[in-house]
Amino acid sequence: MVKFFVGLDLGQANDYTALVVLEKHYEKNESVYDVVKLERTRGMPYPGIIEKTQEIMRSPALVNEAILIVDQTGVGRPVVDSFRKAKLRPIGIMIHGGDKVGHDGSTWRVPKRDLVGMLQVLLQNSRLRVSWKLRLAKILSGEMLNFKAKIDQATAHDSYSAWREADHDDLLLALAMAVWYGERFKPRRYFKVPPVAAFNSNDFENPGGAVGALLNSPWGRAQGSFVMGRPFDQAAFEADEAEARRQV
Repeated sequence: MVKFFVGLDLGQANDYTALVVLEKHYEKNESVYDVVKLERTRGMPYPGIIEKTQEIMRSPALVNEAILIVDQTGVGRPVVDSFRKAKLRPIGIMIHGGDKVGHDGSTWRVPKRDLVGMLQVLLQNSRLRVSWKLRLAKILSGEMLNFKAKIDQATAHDSYSAWREADHDDLLLALAMAVWYGERFKPRRYFKVPPVAAFNSNDFENPGGAVGALLNSPWGRAQGSFVMGRPFDQAAFEADEAEARRQV
């Protein structure tokens, strides 16, 4: 089950590279995000960044429970493909000034206004929390205060006073990508199971039986919760499958 979303803003030349880890949970049926890790570095070559990211993604807390979201706008696809070769399975984000979201496989084209708007909604509704105990929390807070968005009246497109045009905004961008994808990502929740009559009674107590094999298989684990006695919802299953295929 995915619980963490890791945003990575890759810097160029002397720019900072920033990483933000969010933990997603639910309160009163609404998604809430806690920033649990903030990191940034400068001057590290991409192979070193990939290695460091691997350590974080494969840490006991995050392994198999985290999705990596990487800014592909400035560095280009070849750099992000290096993360794919390292089996980090990143979601690439291409940021643009238009108003439509699109994607090609695991690469998404996202308007700046969508990233900013999602941050604003979560902050205004107290659904995004940053602990002041984090070493870079004050820097992130400063980036938020320096950031201003406005709409170009002639083109109806966005322009930003601090996004890639002024002081450092690397942590803010990494955070924005993580929360945007965190809100878009929909885990699969339903899967078909054989009729009860198809199971032997011993299967329910035997980890090596039919039920144990189903629940412990990679396919079974990926689908979410298995609830005995709950009727299968075909419409919900098909809707979730369609959304999952659209995100891949």
